[in-house]
Amino acid sequence: MIKLEDFIDDIINVTAKAALNSYKFVGKGDKNSADKAAVDAMRSELNKIKFSGDVVIGEGEMDEAPMLYIGEKLGKANSPTVDIAVDPLDGTKLAAYNLPNAISVIAIAKSNTLLKAPDMYMEKVAIGPNLPLNLIDLDYSFNDNLSKLAEAKKKLISELCVCILDRPRHKKYIEILKKNNCNIKFITDGDVAGVIYAALKDSKVDMYFGIGGAPEGVLAAAAIKCLNGQFQGRLIFENEEEISRAKKMGITEINKKYNLNDIVKDDVIFSCSGVTNGELVKGVKFNKNRYHVETLLMHDGSKKITKLSKEYDL
Repeated sequence: MIKLEDFIDDIINVTAKAALNSYKFVGKGDKNSADKAAVDAMRSELNKIKFSGDVVIGEGEMDEAPMLYIGEKLGKANSPTVDIAVDPLDGTKLAAYNLPNAISVIAIAKSNTLLKAPDMYMEKVAIGPNLPLNLIDLDYSFNDNLSKLAEAKKKLISELCVCILDRPRHKKYIEILKKNNCNIKFITDGDVAGVIYAALKDSKVDMYFGIGGAPEGVLAAAAIKCLNGQFQGRLIFENEEEISRAKKMGITEINKKYNLNDIVKDDVIFSCSGVTNGELVKGVKFNKNRYHVETLLMHDGSKKITKLSKEYDL
């Protein structure tokens, strides 16, 4: 039987090396080179691990991404088989312009247990642990979700803090938050970190809400599962081409609302390493001819949640 925990050290190394490799492009204004550097390192490290990995969340479909594409097989063994979800550089613009919260992210799970989501939009909502099951729902109005969450947390609605991407598509939600005098944590990019804020112990964020990338949604859901939080997502199809792509990946119910266990069906490991400084993890540091990379590692099966720093030679 596969034991995911056997791969924890390998997975930490995957995101750390990806973060380290992209760090050389931090502040250079070249997001594509920063992303490619992370992809190259992540793929190289994954191919050193003794498993047979199937990329279910990657850089895009095969005709769009030369490496870490959806369906690519990685690893140097025939077994055990695992699902791999990656975002080698979540926040490419953040890295390119040396802004906070650029991270390298991966999740691995048992084979056929992670949702295969195409590169498109997903509506998402997330809250933290120790709250009534099914407290929030994408089918409720935004005001209802705020009311239910405030009541459960014994807060006034005005005392809630909601994390949301600062995008024109969220205008109506932002207006509701301002009308209710809620605290708003705006993020400009990188909504994997944004979702995680809603479930971290001692976080000031009570809920994440908004529309972002579906691949990032799957990765964020993996983290939320490790944190015992709640998450829902629903794919947003903008044209027939996106519907066709989704059907090729096995998605037939285009209006389906995905709960956490629909997206991450079993045990999962989540790892993210900092490229630039952020609230989740510190960015890469250089000191005395050695690089220091900080990683947040979470494993659902063992309920292990740890933050660690590794050193690498120049």
